[in-house]
Amino acid sequence: MSDEIGLRPVTAEDLDLFEREFGGPEGTGPYQWFGFGSPAGLRRRFAETGLLGPEGGMLSVAEAGRTVGRVEWFPGTWGRPATSTCWSLAIGLVPAARGRGIGTRAQRLLAEYLFDHTRAERLQAWTDRANLAEQRALEKAGFVREGVLRSAQWRGGRWHDQVIFSMLRAERSGGEPQ
Repeated sequence: MSDEIGLRPVTAEDLDLFEREFGGPEGTGPYQWFGFGSPAGLRRRFAETGLLGPEGGMLSVAEAGRTVGRVEWFPGTWGRPATSTCWSLAIGLVPAARGRGIGTRAQRLLAEYLFDHTRAERLQAWTDRANLAEQRALEKAGFVREGVLRSAQWRGGRWHDQVIFSMLRAERSGGEPQ
């Protein structure tokens, strides 16, 4: 893995890459394929907000200046939205960027960004119970495994268990409270 992993705002060229790479099951991989969809909504949001706003956002993951994926955040609630909202995180890497530590670094950078620029107390992410690579990446990024959400995600004609992870503001340095 290059030490030159960074996050930056999405560009129009990135949208083309995302459509090409994540528009079918080959690019998304078995744990993120939810069927074909129109890219029009993403392009409309990009034109309106640049995919950055108070309700969440998307940043490109770059390795040595070359886009290799994206990270996203969106609200998650555990009660009343006014008092119990946290950020939920997601990542998508092009196949050539997987298994090289890029996802770990990108998710750590996103956590740092959100703790630095929002008032979030909690960040959370989940992945398929069978996606051991993403579970390891989240743990290496400083997230703590909380448990299994049974039959929580519909994909590929059946329900799938998800493993949920979180990071609290006090845990932001490698999982150790500050």
